[in-house]
Amino acid sequence: MPQKNRTATGVLGGLLGLVGLSVVAGILVTATVTPALAVAGAAGSQALDLFEKLPSYLKIDAPMEPSTLYVTGKDGKPTKMAAFYDQNRIPVSFDQINPAMYDAILSSEDKDFYEHGGVNIGATAKALIDNLQGTSSRGASTISQQYVKNVLVQQCEQGVLPGEEDYSDKITQCWLDATNATGADGIERKLQEMRYAIQIEKDYSKNEILLGYLNIASFGGTVYGIEAAANYYFGVKAADLSVAQAATLAGIVQNPNTYRIDLPGGTMTGNDGEAVNSADDGYSLTLKRRDYVLGRMLTDGKITQEQFDEANESPIAPDIHQPSQGCTASGDNAYFCQYAKTVILSDPAFGETPQERTKALYRDGLKIYTTLDMRLQRPAIDAMNSRIPPNYDNQYFGGAGVTIEPGSGRILAMTQNTKFRETASDDQAYTSLVFASDRDHGGSSGMPVGSAYKLFTLVNWLETGHSVNESINGRNQTLKMTASCTGSSWDFDTSDVGNFGRVGGYTGTPMSFTRDSLNSGYFAMASRLDLCDINGVADRMGVTLGNGKKTTEENVPFDVLGSKYIAPLDMAGAYATVANKGVYCEPKAIDKIVNQKGEELPIPDTKCTQVITPEVASTAAYALQGVMAQGGTGAQANTWDGTPLLGKTGSHNEYGTMMIESSTKATTAVYVGRWQGTADIWGQWYNGTELQNIRYGIARDMQAAANALLGGGDPFPEPDQKLTRPVYVDLPSVVGMSVGDATSTLESRGFGVSVGSPVDSDLPEGTVATQDPGAGQVSGGTTVTISPSSGKPPTVKIPNVVGSTYAEATQAIEGAGFSIDGKECSDDSIVAAQNPGPREAKAGSKVTVNCVGGGED
Repeated sequence: MPQKNRTATGVLGGLLGLVGLSVVAGILVTATVTPALAVAGAAGSQALDLFEKLPSYLKIDAPMEPSTLYVTGKDGKPTKMAAFYDQNRIPVSFDQINPAMYDAILSSEDKDFYEHGGVNIGATAKALIDNLQGTSSRGASTISQQYVKNVLVQQCEQGVLPGEEDYSDKITQCWLDATNATGADGIERKLQEMRYAIQIEKDYSKNEILLGYLNIASFGGTVYGIEAAANYYFGVKAADLSVAQAATLAGIVQNPNTYRIDLPGGTMTGNDGEAVNSADDGYSLTLKRRDYVLGRMLTDGKITQEQFDEANESPIAPDIHQPSQGCTASGDNAYFCQYAKTVILSDPAFGETPQERTKALYRDGLKIYTTLDMRLQRPAIDAMNSRIPPNYDNQYFGGAGVTIEPGSGRILAMTQNTKFRETASDDQAYTSLVFASDRDHGGSSGMPVGSAYKLFTLVNWLETGHSVNESINGRNQTLKMTASCTGSSWDFDTSDVGNFGRVGGYTGTPMSFTRDSLNSGYFAMASRLDLCDINGVADRMGVTLGNGKKTTEENVPFDVLGSKYIAPLDMAGAYATVANKGVYCEPKAIDKIVNQKGEELPIPDTKCTQVITPEVASTAAYALQGVMAQGGTGAQANTWDGTPLLGKTGSHNEYGTMMIESSTKATTAVYVGRWQGTADIWGQWYNGTELQNIRYGIARDMQAAANALLGGGDPFPEPDQKLTRPVYVDLPSVVGMSVGDATSTLESRGFGVSVGSPVDSDLPEGTVATQDPGAGQVSGGTTVTISPSSGKPPTVKIPNVVGSTYAEATQAIEGAGFSIDGKECSDDSIVAAQNPGPREAKAGSKVTVNCVGGGED
């Protein structure tokens, strides 16, 4: 209750002096038995009247409990990952506590617990009188009253939300208000406590009240409840407490922060400045209190003399077991834990305000079942740790891997090479940044994804009706690049970026450009599109920049190759969209939430939305499968276990690499490179692998584990026929052009060019004499062979026609491109001689023949 500035006159109508108090005290003796009493005297009547007007109903809510995050264990069952709490409390049932603990607490605090009706009237009346006289401030509270006090403290604390101004002061005030035992406010508080205690005795059994008290009571610091206290101070369960341990804990309850035994340096300082109740003095104050409890137990017949002697002679021997709390305690799962924690602290499912969400995590005793699956997480951890040390070269070299389920967005694995630490460290092996996520879910600003971003150019290419078998000039060249949403355009020289291996590019198709990750080819595709539309595709497919901005806020030519910094989790979601027939599912970290009552609560809302058509998705998947095939840039990451896979590689300058691959059931994204800075990683090795190639093995092992657990994947749908059609274009004639002009003309229209050997021709030397194929409709990107003229007239061999009929000779000679002269010959005469004879001659030359026989005159 809040403090009030009131005087004794203002309490109970002035309480009418000690007479009124005595009457109230007398009435309380039978208050639980007789519903109405006749009270003699005005003072008694008024005091009782006011007492009966005090609230009698106390709503006993569940006390603060740790919230626990669970993952799917190796056996497929939920297993604890981490706990978060303001008060470390583990509720137990009545039979999970050693009876010695009940005996200890009752003998020392309320030996008549099972006899009274909630109030020990004699002790209470004496305490009230001593209070008014100023000779004592003791409370003489029963277990029922102490339970009420703790419930009231909890209710007050629950109303103080984490993050509020003066949070610590308000929490302290909750205790002061509920325990005030002096003056008028103390009297009022005591009477209200008594009123509530009488009522709960009617509403609950004695055992329920005693258990409730032991589950809610403070045992010092953040330790609350008997099970947590037994675990923390002695490393045992409450059911296994010894007599000495039970007496020690019963003693701590009376003054928790004075009698706690987890501070070897002492809990207070004496007048001489020396530590008191420390390990050096054998926890003297706690020892004295424990021995008092043991004496009460002996007097009450709860223990034998032998048990008393054994316990009394034993020293206070704490065996502190610090409970694990927060993500640091979750070891290799800490980065996923941190991601899930940010979801809890930001999603309205856990409360409308940040303070309410923090309360839910640290006080509400929620059981939060996450999507993490150790059957995939453990292989992912091993794949990462075996290939990248926490700090390779003190230049921020790191790795991150994530596996998600395309059909749901469930995050199945999340791993990182560094070690989790909440506080900053000069050792780069430690960080709290979640590399796989963005600034809002772990503090990272994303990673440079490189050519993995080409997915969005490919999808936009297909959405605008282009075919993956359309031929494009993918050589290095200067292109016009446009961003209509900003009104910008650039004359962009693709050689400024270049291709892997410094190749000059080629005329090809999106199928080959994707397989080979050809930069100049993708720039050529993008030049026929709009950069704003390409980035808009990324936006639709769930991608944001790591700093929280939209992908469409930045539109420059380099975007085609992935100059943006993006969370690997976002990129996994985009590729999962392709594998999921164009349906994007928002990342999901939580499957189920259960409250203290065992009731399921709403989970954070995640949606699955059709963001690209199934036809575009299936055709994109068709192209991306080439990446994972033999000869593709991602072949090293193929699991080769029979699972159909699509994928894409990516590298950014010389310091960042990425590998993404997916079946229809699992998508894995891996980043390896600098997580800060731009130091070159090319040409360096670790454990026999070049740094830029480490990504392949990590991604392969993670995907293989997913394939094994989830049963691989179904074949991807067949690509759309319209989007895979051969594209026919007009092939112009270049005969008569110079070789250079002919080459430029053909390449500008997307054709390949091959220059053949010179041929004899009547055309000037160096000009194109022939082309193959000739002008007309051909498949886009066809390679055209052009042959320059030698400048020499062409020669043809004259056929030998001697012995042939004149008709046969005529056909052969003219067929070879010559003319024939046989004035005296008839068709059936026989050629006896020819001039010139069989030899090379200029086409069109005349051949003279002489004939015999036949139709001669």
